[in-house]
Amino acid sequence: MQSRTPSPRQDVCVVGAGPAGALVAHRLASAGHDVVVLEAGPRFDFDARPEQMERSIRPAHDDLSIWEMGGERDEYSTGGEQFYPLNANRVKGVGGSTLHWQGMVPRLHPTDFAGDHPNDDPAWPIDYEKLRPYYAEAESALGVAGASDNPFGPPRRTPFPMSAFEPSYSDSLFAPACERLGITTHSVPNARNSEPYDDRSACVGYGTCQPVCPSGAKYSADTHVEKAERAGARVVDRAPVQRLETGDDAERIAAAVYATPDGTEHRQRARQFVLAAGGIEIPRLLLLSRSPDHPDGLANSSGAVGRYFMEHLFAGAGGTIDEPTRQNHVGFLTSESHQFYDEPGQAVTRDGDVVVAQAEEPLSPIKLEFLNYAGPSPVEMALDAETWGDDLLDDLRAGYGNHVAMGGLVGQPPRAENRITLDSSTTDDHGNPVPEIHWSWGERVLRTIERANRIQHAVLSELGVDIGWTAGPDSTGPAAHHMGTTRMGTDPAASVVDPDLRTHDLDNCWIASSSVFPSAGSMNPTLTIAALALRCGDALDERL
Repeated sequence: MQSRTPSPRQDVCVVGAGPAGALVAHRLASAGHDVVVLEAGPRFDFDARPEQMERSIRPAHDDLSIWEMGGERDEYSTGGEQFYPLNANRVKGVGGSTLHWQGMVPRLHPTDFAGDHPNDDPAWPIDYEKLRPYYAEAESALGVAGASDNPFGPPRRTPFPMSAFEPSYSDSLFAPACERLGITTHSVPNARNSEPYDDRSACVGYGTCQPVCPSGAKYSADTHVEKAERAGARVVDRAPVQRLETGDDAERIAAAVYATPDGTEHRQRARQFVLAAGGIEIPRLLLLSRSPDHPDGLANSSGAVGRYFMEHLFAGAGGTIDEPTRQNHVGFLTSESHQFYDEPGQAVTRDGDVVVAQAEEPLSPIKLEFLNYAGPSPVEMALDAETWGDDLLDDLRAGYGNHVAMGGLVGQPPRAENRITLDSSTTDDHGNPVPEIHWSWGERVLRTIERANRIQHAVLSELGVDIGWTAGPDSTGPAAHHMGTTRMGTDPAASVVDPDLRTHDLDNCWIASSSVFPSAGSMNPTLTIAALALRCGDALDERL
């Protein structure tokens, strides 16, 4: 049985064993530092993944049960204009949310860092060139399959570690319609193996990439947790940190107080602390750590802890077409378009005719996606069916094989009123106030979703699709990307961490997370999280 008693005073204590925490722990342990990682959730058995996959497609189970989310441990509340489904968007456990993520890993564009989009998003205190070598290193660490076929993508100096996945059959249907409209499609960088890589197999096509990849071809951060352990790090699971305590020096953390499953509290001392528990739990922990020296919570002299919560919102549309589409043969995306990213308002044309007029008001960037999992899965249809025999077969044939759909991501602007606070009226299994999510959308993001829908409808109509649904401004939802709640900046009065990700207020506290993003862009954030974590690890290594 694993001991959960504290280690002797360590060089570094990392809070959270998701991708950021795992990469930082591996980098620092490999450099010879004493590292302990405290993870709130359990360690999952890799060999149980086929069983998890089977459970995930049976109607008697929901996705929350696959990774043991929910219950008193994971209580939360929502207090804003919009309900936020937090537990559907995270995993607590060794590996974090990469255990159930989709695996798309684009880089942010240089315009995201520079604040060059025609909107009010702030510039980052670091530019794309500062992060470019770390992007390449992160792609190697995660194992990214991709191709240099994106004419709108950020500049690269190195090839992807693996070749891209070939376009799917439904992608081949979309491509000519897009070409007629002047829309360029290209491959999707995926953190999944297109060939054996890093002692993991190539993708074998289970098709259940969410919520579980049974083969391990898709990257999950438990890979780097194991590497960190082999390098000498100690990982303690089911050890949720309750608060951070300062000592005689109020500008330094002395210990992380964590609880074990039996409710016993322990103090883990360290020279340096890295918070890598995600964009919700990091601000919650800092707010829970208030004290007479820090009455508003740790690292919060700016009042920015918890503020500027951002998400990517989904825009999509789909329907049926009178030809086979082979839906659900591929469980992840293989084609997308960044054409409307840096210039989201440009016109869509066909043979010189404007199909969708150019937008005039400021918009968020738009990332267009071509979905390979449109429509129902025949397995799930059969498991849910109330018919048998020939009737069931007729239903399956009628409901499968002719669906197509497009999706897209639209980033929210940073708004101070979107924030994470503490809800003292509801407590978790250790008696702590739960996070309360105040979330609203704003006009710019709704306007951009409407714009994305018009482009999607134009493509689908060009393809001859009978459009049956649209996820638009009135029916959008989050993409499970929590950003902005401990924003990065050079002004301590307006930000929480500096460009090296060290908190302005505390000399030995670092934050590796999408919570430091000053703006959201519209790209999946995990590769940027990984690149920032590696950069943070280097800065911390120099400090040690």
